[in-house]
Amino acid sequence: MTKTKVHSLFTDFDINLFKAGKHYRLYEKFGSHIITLDGEEGTYFAVWAPSAKMVSVVGDFNFWIEGEHQLNVRWDGSGIWEGFIPGVGKGNIYKYKIHSTNNDIRTEKADPFARRCEHPPKTASVVWQDSYDWKDAKWIKNRKKKNALDAPFSVYEVHLGSWKKQVAQNRFLSYVELADELVNYVAEMNFTHVEFMPIMEYPYDPSWGYQLVGYFAPTARFGYPEEFKYLVDKFHEKGIGVLLDWVPSHFPSDDHGLGFFDGSHLYEHPDQRKGYHQDWKSLIFNYGRNEIKAFLISNAIFWLDQFHADGLRVDAVASMLFLDYSREEGQWEPNMFGGREYLEAIDFIKDMNTEVYASFPDVQTIAEESTSFPKVSRPIYDGGLGFGMKWMMGWMHDTLEYFAKEPIYRKHHQNDLTFSLNYAFTENFMLPLSHDEVVYGKKAIVDKMPGDEWQRFANLRLLYSFMYTHPGAKLLFQGGEFGQTSEWNFQTSLDWHLLQYDVHKGAQTLVKDLNKLYKKEPALYQKQFSHEGFEWIDHGDHQNSVMTYIRKGENEKDNVIVVLNLTPVPRENYRIGIPKAGTLKEIFNSDAKKYFGSDCFKHKNLNSEVREWNGREHSLELNLPPLAMMAFKYE
Repeated sequence: MTKTKVHSLFTDFDINLFKAGKHYRLYEKFGSHIITLDGEEGTYFAVWAPSAKMVSVVGDFNFWIEGEHQLNVRWDGSGIWEGFIPGVGKGNIYKYKIHSTNNDIRTEKADPFARRCEHPPKTASVVWQDSYDWKDAKWIKNRKKKNALDAPFSVYEVHLGSWKKQVAQNRFLSYVELADELVNYVAEMNFTHVEFMPIMEYPYDPSWGYQLVGYFAPTARFGYPEEFKYLVDKFHEKGIGVLLDWVPSHFPSDDHGLGFFDGSHLYEHPDQRKGYHQDWKSLIFNYGRNEIKAFLISNAIFWLDQFHADGLRVDAVASMLFLDYSREEGQWEPNMFGGREYLEAIDFIKDMNTEVYASFPDVQTIAEESTSFPKVSRPIYDGGLGFGMKWMMGWMHDTLEYFAKEPIYRKHHQNDLTFSLNYAFTENFMLPLSHDEVVYGKKAIVDKMPGDEWQRFANLRLLYSFMYTHPGAKLLFQGGEFGQTSEWNFQTSLDWHLLQYDVHKGAQTLVKDLNKLYKKEPALYQKQFSHEGFEWIDHGDHQNSVMTYIRKGENEKDNVIVVLNLTPVPRENYRIGIPKAGTLKEIFNSDAKKYFGSDCFKHKNLNSEVREWNGREHSLELNLPPLAMMAFKYE
């Protein structure tokens, strides 16, 4: 057996931080790093395997022969194996062959810190380094304004493998191709941000990327790591922020992955009540172990640091917060206080958010959290978890349930729409119409709507108009913007051919214009997370299924009055109370001809009357088009 050359990138300070769970730049030390040692170029390897009695690097440079390059275990009890192999460089493929002290188990594992992985179904790691020349300094300098809570925040959620395919060869678009087509499309649609479903390396396509193996490597399906950086750079060039889905909640048990890594439960919790996710048949990180906290927080920082991500949408937060998540009685054990909260996971989340915002105060972390756990998006000093925003799952469920109802029944269910305003400002909410709502038999968004084709698309336009004028940030999944009529299929491209039909083109134009309206009107974003930014005019007209409200900005002159007619019945001479005397002008109408609406009513300037209505001294009459939203401002 041949030992590798003794060398270390770790200082004693690094080791102490790692053991304490406070080293948040572990990617600078672990993994494979191309260096020059004693005048000889090669690669330094470091892996954490405290239950191993021998670790070898096997790869295409030693014919995968175990023992040819055996790593050296550190003397300090850290469980780190390391060493330098001359002549190994960029592009060489490798794994770690690990002999465990437990029953002499032998495993062959991919590098948890690999910067690049082989294209699935191959499973080896690749020695890699790039010297990408970033060109987004201007964006980074100014992104605090673009990512602020008082700025417009509309997100286009994308699955890179199915957004669009190269038709002739039926293949994925590459990162480089997407840097042209996708970037231009998102910019044309006026979204402020794009969100990628997980792009970290994953072995199994049907997982959509939510079962990760290569936590530090962009998936090889679409190209090289520097090509992904180029894609991010191009978004920044267009003034668009990039959010990444991040999955610290669970990981798959694939043989080459993190599970039973060194013959012991190293990354996963050894107790199945905390270490195995029954729904997803996956393993759960051991959040109480310091080194695991350092691994995960380092990974969050890695994507913000090395790939210039502008935020992380953290997946399945609810499953991390509760010990009894998706478990029956007897399948979980209460915490030390007798409660159901997973205290170690909560501490990890707080530590993660603390470090992210300390290092990158101009980014956002967004929690996909479906319970009523308090203060998810409130500061840690105020007893919160420290996220910047939280998905408003209640709004999404109630709103889709309402819009699925035949209009004749909606008068009995208006509370489904108004209820969200009772709690809309308890968190910094993002309104999501995500991929989860268009899979597994739930139907496409437009196909949830009742009525004939015209009514279904009118309902779709009304739903989106309600979403964009409701307080909170916005998120829309790919295909929803043009009324895709089939459920999302990760294996095929979106149905772009539908845009040849006016009804689909109209829906797309509406979303484009709603994004423009959202960015243009300060009242729709300046106080989107504050009760000061919203005021009802009338939420009680159940009989006509009409709702009216005011969105407010910093200046009264920016206020926007919103009117929703939630049935297909046009209503002429419909009176609403308004805040003060004056003349209103129409700034948006979802029933316009260019959206494939009926275009039956057009409002020029509307003058107020001194006539009390809705508890206000001044009022005016409007003509309400069917299944439509109208927005007005004072002249």
